[in-house]
Amino acid sequence: MAAASASSSLSLLPRTLNRHSSNPHPGRLSLPGLITPKKQALQTRHGRRSRATVRAAAVETLQKADTSLVEKSVNTIRFLAIDAVEKANSGHPGLPMGCAPMGHILYDEVMRYNPANPYWFNRDRFVLSAGHGCMLQYALLHLAGYDSVKEEDLKSFRQWGSSTPGHPENFETPGVEVTTGPLGQGIANAVGLALAEKHLAARFNKPDSEIVDHYTYVILGDGCQMEGISNEVCSLAGHWGLGKLIAFYDDNHISIDGDTEIAFTESVDTRFEGLGWHVIWVKNGNTGYDEIRAAIKEAKAVKDKPTLIKVTTTIGYGSPNKANSYSVHGSALGSKEVDATRKNLGWPYEPFHVPEDVQKHWSRHIPEGAALEAAWNAKFAEYEKKYKEEAAELKSIITGELPAGWHKALPTYTPESAADATRNLSQQCLNALAKVLPGLLGGSADLASSNMTLLKMFGDFQKDTPEERNVRFGVREHGMGAICNGIALHSPGFIPYCATFFVFTDYMRAAIRISALSEAGVIYVMTHDSIGLGEDGPTHQPIEHLASFRAMPNILMLRPADGNETAGSYKVAVVNRKRPSILALSRQKLSQLPGTSIEGVEKGGYTISDNSSGNKPDVILIGTGSELEIAAKAGEELRKEGKTVRVVSLVSWELFDEQSDAYKESVFPAAVTARVSIEAGSTFGWQKIVGSKGKAIGIDRFGASAPAGKIYKEFGITVEAVIEAAKAVC
Repeated sequence: MAAASASSSLSLLPRTLNRHSSNPHPGRLSLPGLITPKKQALQTRHGRRSRATVRAAAVETLQKADTSLVEKSVNTIRFLAIDAVEKANSGHPGLPMGCAPMGHILYDEVMRYNPANPYWFNRDRFVLSAGHGCMLQYALLHLAGYDSVKEEDLKSFRQWGSSTPGHPENFETPGVEVTTGPLGQGIANAVGLALAEKHLAARFNKPDSEIVDHYTYVILGDGCQMEGISNEVCSLAGHWGLGKLIAFYDDNHISIDGDTEIAFTESVDTRFEGLGWHVIWVKNGNTGYDEIRAAIKEAKAVKDKPTLIKVTTTIGYGSPNKANSYSVHGSALGSKEVDATRKNLGWPYEPFHVPEDVQKHWSRHIPEGAALEAAWNAKFAEYEKKYKEEAAELKSIITGELPAGWHKALPTYTPESAADATRNLSQQCLNALAKVLPGLLGGSADLASSNMTLLKMFGDFQKDTPEERNVRFGVREHGMGAICNGIALHSPGFIPYCATFFVFTDYMRAAIRISALSEAGVIYVMTHDSIGLGEDGPTHQPIEHLASFRAMPNILMLRPADGNETAGSYKVAVVNRKRPSILALSRQKLSQLPGTSIEGVEKGGYTISDNSSGNKPDVILIGTGSELEIAAKAGEELRKEGKTVRVVSLVSWELFDEQSDAYKESVFPAAVTARVSIEAGSTFGWQKIVGSKGKAIGIDRFGASAPAGKIYKEFGITVEAVIEAAKAVC
């Protein structure tokens, strides 16, 4: 009964509904100028394990089918990809054709997963960083028995409403862990997934119970290697000693523009050794099945380093006329070449056909996966009996169920509370939340003492202290954001945060966009949010950033004005697990304002002061962040002159847009067109709020280097400017 109970409590609901023995180019076997790693290709064979052993726990010896069946399975993967791309007349067949052997060995012989429950916690994770080759992953999920990829889904590849989109999307296809496509993002996500596993294992495993034990596998290509983000994150992976991260580098030397000799001639092997990785070279990735198996075994034996397995393949393997060329990278083969490839590889079957013996062989993954999960659930039930407190924390991270009353830990403030920068108030919130949220962890891009993001009760997550919850990312903003995406998508109860100066979101925008797209609830703690940072000048002063993130779908842009609004922003950010949040925080001290509240922030916009009646103020003044105080002071002055004035905090446009029409009318009555906004940033978008008869005060040029007060005065971000504008509109 205990095992059944654990199974029930930890069973997650889906997040959405929804080169070369037979190489036709043998010359590629020897690549001039290539520096090989210390370990050359391996030739070790491993015996078959029984099904009972597979069901038990970790599979350290690889289960093998006979070679002829493996080849048939590999060709099945190839032709499912070829046929889907051909039917869609769109896609990338080359990578699946070249990577099919390593894909087969991973999904059929190595990885532990349950097709019936793609979200089983202790599954191995797979990331296709070279996401354009997604038909490889769809074919593998189809063969393994995932309901998300049926034959009809393969036939509707890249079509409207399909669960097989043009790049892997975790929110569309159960079995896909993260959203990839922009090159380099996937390997970065994989580092985040591996970090999460190492952290949880260090926190929760006991000498008598290894409850967290899974690997992260990733396939990346030359394009991923060229993108700077991959070096950022792989440097961190080596530094952190992520021994359960195993990356397969599809070394096919082809990119869209042609042979990589035109732009990419470095020794990847040497670079990764310098980054602290164990490096293995599989010379024959086309048919060297035992070399791939032996490389995986060696990688698993290295516990203190991540492993890069360079697998030299032929892109478009099997295509007589297009293999080893850029023409097979990103377009369908064409019917004549498909026929020629079928003939070349001896494939007599119709499109999308899975031979019966291949289907029968793969069908075992459904019962074996269920047995793996059941065994783990029973193990967790025993763990729960012995370690109740730890089990409760781990269960919260696994399920995403927040502890009861967690939000009561957030601090509150009164107008009598001391003025402070919202970055400091943010640190108070983070440290309060860390005591009650087991999944909260994160850090800064070498700015922790300036972003104020250190969790004071914890040490640093490092190679030898992975149980700690302060993550030191170094000056790697882009990699930081993408790693946090991986952490967030590892388990629903992880709440990762990361920090830098707001202007440096420019370095990490691609990762933030993927957060929003992939429904990864990362909290972006962005300080130094305006010209208010002062003397550092325009290189560090954000102008267009607020407007740009307000334009991004599925993300919350929050700019709190004081302590209560900062606490409210954190409450909103924690609750929104499928929507990332950006908190724009001040460097300068701000007063604690009357009328602000956590509850107001939850509505996005709300009235903080109003001396009007009948919902008919003479003028509405609107501010965000540090400028809300300016609006409030202007309102006080205007009231002294007999005006009825409503002051509104518009901390989050997105949350306000989600309120009822009646609520929005209560804040911004349509009949009141006299509106003035003030924000130390671009005025772009504000007409939506103030209307054609209102005025938006802001900054539509770059900033300047001077003390903050002087800059505010010179740019007209002042009480006087608000009063003047208000008198002009009412």
